[in-house]
Amino acid sequence: MDTKKVLVLYAHPSQHRSEVNRPLFKAAQQIEGVTAVDLYAEYPTFNMDIEKEQRRLIEHDVIIFQFPLYWYSTPAILKEWQDLVLEYGFAYGSEGTALKDKLFLCALTAGGKEEAYQTDGYLHFTIKELLHPITQMARLTGMHDLPPFVLFGSRTAAEENRIGLHIAQWQKLLRALTVNKIDPAAAQDAEQLNPFVEGVVL
Repeated sequence: MDTKKVLVLYAHPSQHRSEVNRPLFKAAQQIEGVTAVDLYAEYPTFNMDIEKEQRRLIEHDVIIFQFPLYWYSTPAILKEWQDLVLEYGFAYGSEGTALKDKLFLCALTAGGKEEAYQTDGYLHFTIKELLHPITQMARLTGMHDLPPFVLFGSRTAAEENRIGLHIAQWQKLLRALTVNKIDPAAAQDAEQLNPFVEGVVL
């Protein structure tokens, strides 16, 4: 079986308030073949070990950013990680091919409901559109980007009993990635990865 190693880079600056992302991170830690890294716990002063982070990237086939959507972007440490770790000559440039052909995706939660994240919705942009800078990062570094895996309405997910199902979908996605059951070409045009995961047979 063609297996893949998955790296989850988790960023949540207020974990004591997290009802969804923290359980998702713990669920990722239970999956064989997945390395789950809590960036805020590892680098509380943002003093990153660049060589260590680059080694992690080299050692894994799938890279996932896991985070709550903060002001339509990532929490600060993920931006810092991109700025410092994805160096010229390593991640991009004529000799920067360390990430070439790896898979990349974002697993995120959004406080607003799905209908708000539409062209004619309250926020005017889809999640996929808001993630364009990160998508461009993936493409510039030679990675194959997948649609995001999203939980909308995260503020009310607990009282609406939606967290358990989302965690189950998340674990199914991670297992599918480790056994190479996600076809980037087939998933490419989807707005989100969630419905695509439902059709995967493990």
